[in-house]
Amino acid sequence: MKSYDQLLKELKYYKEKYQEFLDHEAERELLMPYQVELLKLQQHIEKHNKKIIILFEGRDASGKGGAIRKITRHMNPKHYRIAALGKPTEVERTQWFFQRYVRLFPRAGEIVLFDRSWYNRAMVEPIFGFCTPKQHKVFMEDVIKFEESLVKEDIVLIKLYFSVSKEEQKKRFDERAKNPLKRWKLSEIDLQAQELWGEFTRKKFQMLQKTDTEFAPWYIIRSDDKPQARLEAMKIILNLIPYRGKKISLDFKLNPDIVIRGTDEYHTMKKKLKVFSSI
Repeated sequence: MKSYDQLLKELKYYKEKYQEFLDHEAERELLMPYQVELLKLQQHIEKHNKKIIILFEGRDASGKGGAIRKITRHMNPKHYRIAALGKPTEVERTQWFFQRYVRLFPRAGEIVLFDRSWYNRAMVEPIFGFCTPKQHKVFMEDVIKFEESLVKEDIVLIKLYFSVSKEEQKKRFDERAKNPLKRWKLSEIDLQAQELWGEFTRKKFQMLQKTDTEFAPWYIIRSDDKPQARLEAMKIILNLIPYRGKKISLDFKLNPDIVIRGTDEYHTMKKKLKVFSSI
């Protein structure tokens, strides 16, 4: 016969599982209408030979990968690709920096979603010493011209930055550490992310200051609430690319508490963190 403590543990376990189920169903109902719209958009892109690049940037555990999975959940896999590059090879280190990304660019009628992108050189690489100060400086000077050339070639470039709070990031790291099925997500870099929070903030500020442009603006997505962040990411994409058959009755208005334009985020950071005003 089970003890009282065992029964309490089981009850707590089943309550948590039931709540997970309810949360999952609520998110499914929230996102499904927009996933239908994304399918329409994908068909439009295929029919009209459009080329779409979507960058997913943000700190570790900010929800980039989960957003990509929800966005592509019901898409035709023949017409989209997810690009998540690892460390450059010795050969790639000798090449033009953007070359390893360009080879993954979309063909006509295709969407490519970058789970981290060339903006690694704006944040992760200089912080961890994976590039020299000169390489970082050259990148910050060249990336605007590079992106402008893409837009001139009629490539639609969408830049999303998932912004997680320090407290929520720690919570997600702790959950990964406790869960043996998610522990693989924790890397040495992840384990230093909290300690280096201020340095990442500084690099984010510099990135927005230098690379938020009219032709390739940043969209900052507050991502502590994963379902809402995923919803807003879908809305941004659906709003930026016109397509036929759009369901007018659906709410495509962006939530200003969750989505912030890059230039607004930059000015907010400058006001809040006076130390950045001297950069």
